[in-house]
Amino acid sequence: MPFHLSETLLLGFLLAMNLLSFCLMGLDKRRAVKGQWRISERALLLFGFFGGSLGGLLGMFLFRHKTKHRKFTVLMPLFLAFHIALLCLPPLAGCFQGGIS
Repeated sequence: MPFHLSETLLLGFLLAMNLLSFCLMGLDKRRAVKGQWRISERALLLFGFFGGSLGGLLGMFLFRHKTKHRKFTVLMPLFLAFHIALLCLPPLAGCFQGGIS
């Protein structure tokens, strides 16, 4: 079944958000090591919430950044579970469109 434009846009958005979230984790870690200006924890979590949870998690563990902060180790996996659930709901909702016969 071919992708619709909305599905393509959603996948593009999620890819961009995850890539950006991953890069922000790496950039913040580099700045932390150098003692430079940092990216706020709120901004990192917002990027995770708005679609970049997988990239944020990968960045956390690859760069060993924010792995001792409970809010990151709890919220990022919760965001990812939420995103996976949202991606799985539309196909399941299609099963119920026909109604009960």
